[in-house]
Amino acid sequence: MPCCPKTSQANSLISSSNSLNQQFLGQQQQIGNLLLPQFQSILNNPGLSPSDKAAVTGQSQGALASAFDALQQSAQNRLARTRNSAGFSELADELARQKGIAEGNQVQRNQLAFTNTAFQRQMAALQGLSGLFGIDTNLLGRTLGIPAELLNARANASRNTGGFFSALGSGLGSSLAALPSALF
Repeated sequence: MPCCPKTSQANSLISSSNSLNQQFLGQQQQIGNLLLPQFQSILNNPGLSPSDKAAVTGQSQGALASAFDALQQSAQNRLARTRNSAGFSELADELARQKGIAEGNQVQRNQLAFTNTAFQRQMAALQGLSGLFGIDTNLLGRTLGIPAELLNARANASRNTGGFFSALGSGLGSSLAALPSALF
């Protein structure tokens, strides 16, 4: 019976392989159970907290105020040194006007940065979920109502992950992308 030892070895290898696969599956499920709520939390609350936004806004507005206060103080020192008030009120008005413009621009930059941070965190959470479940990020984003243009759809669709959902997402993405040109 020369077949039996080989069959026995094959069965042993299959058994150890199955055991190892079960261990890997258990570890993957543990990691998934740990990471899933964290990714979902980031996805549901991607932006900065109100206190963080207030801190960033306060810091940037404080820096602007400091710079303009220094300019105002310099103008007052010049007035005191020369004892010539000609043009001081116009300069003070111009400084106030420029300070208001700079503060408005800074608020706009802060809001853009807050929005970008939220978007980047949301995309990172989508990528994390995609990694956990092997789902194409493009398909997951569409499910959540995020436009494909924001997901770098071409880059994600061209990446071959080999899964059914990836292929399905790529196919749907291509089909849906062609619809606007067909309709209009």
